[in-house]
Amino acid sequence: MRILVTGFTPFGGEKINPAYEAVKLLPDIIEGAEIIKAKLPTVFGKGALVLKNLIEEYQPDVVLCIGQAGGRPALSVERVAINLQDAGIPDNEGNCPMDEPIIPAGNDAYFSNLPTRAIVQALRAHGIPAVLSYTAGTYVCNDVMYHLLYWLDTLYPRIQGGFIHVPYAPVQVANRTSPAPALPIALISEGLGLAISIIVQTRG
Repeated sequence: MRILVTGFTPFGGEKINPAYEAVKLLPDIIEGAEIIKAKLPTVFGKGALVLKNLIEEYQPDVVLCIGQAGGRPALSVERVAINLQDAGIPDNEGNCPMDEPIIPAGNDAYFSNLPTRAIVQALRAHGIPAVLSYTAGTYVCNDVMYHLLYWLDTLYPRIQGGFIHVPYAPVQVANRTSPAPALPIALISEGLGLAISIIVQTRG
């Protein structure tokens, strides 16, 4: 089995993105599955295009995308992506779409076909904060997740895919005037590894 796991470049003035930093720490093999790690640009459309090229190149069985959701206190296992681009801040190339569909011909929403609830339960059982989330936002993370799930529905029915949002890393909040929740990158990576283990075990 081959699993493609992606993180994003830093955005919004941050120097790091804990999503990709945690992905880099993952082992190359988990539960016998080969782990392919990659970085996506935090740019509307372009991040999805890079992901599409990676899928074509590696032909994975599972695609798991990871993104930063600063302010959330736990790993958020996303269940749904919506067909909407509505940026609160510009992406890394200055794009700031508002009230635009991602794919005009696509459905209003698509659901992840990963074992989302089982992942959350396993994370919590191992003492890692986790929640089941019903909103991936309307920024680049949702854009990538929506494209992925659209492709799984229309092009790659054999592939499983989904998205996990992660909190800030401590270094990102150390000097903030207002507190924000954070988790160590090593703990985030441990949680991602556990999530992948559950995906492999349930896929059989």
